[in-house]
Parts: sequence; C-alpha cells; structure tokens
Amino acid sequence: MDRLDEIAVALATDPPTDQETAQLLDVARDVAHRAERVITPLSTFLLGMNVQRRMSEGMGRPEALAAAIGDLRDALPPAPGPTQG
Repeated sequence: MDRLDEIAVALATDPPTDQETAQLLDVARDVAHRAERVITPLSTFLLGMNVQRRMSEGMGRPEALAAAIGDLRDALPPAPGPTQG
C-alpha cells in the first residue's frame, strides 16, 4: 500500500485511479503556473468539494471530476503564449 492509499483509508474514501491522478496533477500544474502556486492545494480542496456536490446530485465520479476540472480551468487566467526570442 502506498502513501496515497494509506491517506485514502484514513479519510474513509477511495484513492484516485491512475487516470484521476494524472488529471489532478495536470490541473494542479495549471493552477500553479497560471494563477499562484500557493493556492494550488486550496484549489484542489475546492475541486474535491465540487466533485462531491456533483456526485451527490447523481453524476458519476469520472464525469463529475471532468466537469469540475473544466470549470476550474475556465476560472484560471489564460495560459501564457509562447515566448519570442
């Protein structure tokens, strides 16, 4: 059992799948680079709350996560364009 699995057990929830882990790490990188690094953990907390709300409304976990990530990315400043050098 790896550390993330242990944390999931301690929090009485299912650990993220490999695909969910990749999605979460990607969106966390986007927050860190397009907004502020310091809010990355807080944004993932809010993301999790949003996923849970969508699931309580009947959406499946994969769909809820994808929709929440889409909304989070929409709320971020635009990605910087390529630099010219």
